[in-house]
Amino acid sequence: MEFVTTEERSRIMKRIKSKDTLIELSLRKLLWAHGYRYRKNYNKIYGKPDICFPSYKIAIFCDSSFWHGREFEQIKCKRLKQNRSYWIEKVEKNIKRDLSVNNYLVDNGWIVLRFWDIEIMDKEEYCLNQIIDSIKLRKLK
Repeated sequence: MEFVTTEERSRIMKRIKSKDTLIELSLRKLLWAHGYRYRKNYNKIYGKPDICFPSYKIAIFCDSSFWHGREFEQIKCKRLKQNRSYWIEKVEKNIKRDLSVNNYLVDNGWIVLRFWDIEIMDKEEYCLNQIIDSIKLRKLK
């Protein structure tokens, strides 16, 4: 079994974007085209949502399948070949953090929407409608 060195892992990790990813840009472009204005990577809100409507208290996260653990049990068993313990620990930590962020925001009156990359790319109208419905719900209050 081949292992990735710390130096190689560092080079790989530096290439991974934490903001302005393709899925974020896609969803933001769609929202903008429909006349919705938002904050991006809003660091005044716990969890730093990818897209945020502070006045409506709506936080939106665009989660990649691998990093945020979509179908993680299957990935863990099949895809992870190198440095399994490192990647399993990393993704499990991300999953726990996501749950913590969700709980904190919901407990403080926020609507939290999380979309998987595959949803944003394949069902963008569904994602847009979820956001619009959340905004309409907030406007009623």
